[in-house]
Amino acid sequence: QVQLVESGGGLVQAGGSLTLACAASGRTFIASAYAMRWFRQAPGKEREWVAQMLPSGSTYYPDSVKGRFTISRDNANNRLFLQMNSLQPEDTAVYYCNVAPDWGLGTQVTVSS
Repeated sequence: QVQLVESGGGLVQAGGSLTLACAASGRTFIASAYAMRWFRQAPGKEREWVAQMLPSGSTYYPDSVKGRFTISRDNANNRLFLQMNSLQPEDTAVYYCNVAPDWGLGTQVTVSS
């Protein structure tokens, strides 16, 4: 089992930026060996995937965030990041770190118009 703790959420104006962090830990966890993902869930909506990094370092994004969000990883410290730029009110959601099948508790991001 992997323990995941997100941080870095907050309130930001439209057009602003935030960087989320996810600290991963576990008895045998090595970040570089796992696919790590960010998801988000807005009120009344299903949880959706927003970024993925594979063990190879390859990254993937859905069209909704491509060019605005960047996922990165600190292998030495088992940390995952999500740099979010040009934020819009529709990006408002709770953001979750995922290393299947484990989830963090999430961090709230609110973008005001």
